Amino acid sequence: MENLELKIDGFENRGRIPQKFAFGVPTDEELFTFGPNISPAISWSDGPEGTMSYAVIMHDASVPTVFDDANQEGKTISADLPRMDFYHWVLVDVPKTITKILEGAESDSVVAKGKPIGKSDFGVRGANDFGMFMASNEDMAGNYGGYDGPAPPWNDEILHEYHFNVYALDVETLDLEGAFSGKDAVAAMEGHILAKGNIVGIYTLTPSLI
Repeated sequence: MENLELKIDGFENRGRIPQKFAFGVPTDEELFTFGPNISPAISWSDGPEGTMSYAVIMHDASVPTVFDDANQEGKTISADLPRMDFYHWVLVDVPKTITKILEGAESDSVVAKGKPIGKSDFGVRGANDFGMFMASNEDMAGNYGGYDGPAPPWNDEILHEYHFNVYALDVETLDLEGAFSGKDAVAAMEGHILAKGNIVGIYTLTPSLI
């Protein structure tokens, strides 16, 4: 598999993600409040010969598999707890003529009940995992499309790692519809990836790690 040269304005690979790109931020009074949630500017090199489309997938690889102690006073989420992927941005069928997405184009705020899924100016949006995260909140429940940034538990013992991936694909469309997930997109891409670019950003809301 070939490499795409990937760039994100605002931080380098393995660098801290600025709070303006986050769904959740701390304040002097609160450990968590809604952040600016602005999608970062992202650009990549042209895919190899045969590239017909791109996919942009962002996930947190550090999400605890058990949420019972998340954001609970007097408790912590152990670093030893098994972790899973949590998808923050699922965008497929990006035309081969597009190799950059400007800051704020896929999100400029937290949107209650989520931004629209389906066709956008840059491709087809899937549903990120915030729909699952917000399912129990009547005011926020819905399908969350587009970009929604970092919002890790504020009592986690580890820094969270956010993987921004861009894939060059040998098909124009993955034929995904409705509220398809990040896992659905990854499965549909199997056997069609010509090249990949990856940048990892770090973020935390844990006071001792900030």
